[in-house]
Amino acid sequence: MAESSSADYVFKIVLTGDSAVGKSNLLSRFTRNEFSLESRSTIGVEFSTKEVQIDGKTIKVQIWDTAGQERFMAITKAYYRNALGTLIVFDILKASTFQNLDNWYNEVRANAGIECSIILVGNKVDQRHMRTVLYENAKRYAEERNIPYIETSALDATNVEQAFRSLIADIYRHWAARIDSMKDDSNKILQATSQIIKPNFTSTNKPTDDNGGKTCCSS
Repeated sequence: MAESSSADYVFKIVLTGDSAVGKSNLLSRFTRNEFSLESRSTIGVEFSTKEVQIDGKTIKVQIWDTAGQERFMAITKAYYRNALGTLIVFDILKASTFQNLDNWYNEVRANAGIECSIILVGNKVDQRHMRTVLYENAKRYAEERNIPYIETSALDATNVEQAFRSLIADIYRHWAARIDSMKDDSNKILQATSQIIKPNFTSTNKPTDDNGGKTCCSS
């Protein structure tokens, strides 16, 4: 996490999951309130930003949309580094995208660390009448890993804002206090150091010789 001149905090989060589950449309819906029925597959990694307010703080979110294709996994691994949060997305209409969740969950933990905040997202809930993944099964999967689960639709914007904001708020709760504490400790160290090295100009020293403390020109 970093800071910028216009934001109190900058968080990096990553969208991950199989190809064609709707990650890019979730991103465009959240950042630009747009949706494209002809959305193409992401090649490598795409990047967007948005500023949000949490507890009166301005947070700039850097959102990395990673390709779900197997051949790009080596490329995307580098983009998990320094990520504070991840939305792992699957398609509730395609059971295979749910069955592959372990691959994505394990990759996030391996590359972003155990403290990376994760929310599981079941996308395309606007077509729930054709779902092949039951809500109960997805909820159980999330609970077993102690992560939240939410169902979204990038098409009609259902829960998209809530999913991103819930992740950002979770990151803020975990990391903001730590960063502020580190800044306070750094300020204390700087203040202490400045006192140690501060020159002392209060005493006045006059040149003397060995003759009773008189200067060379005394009579």
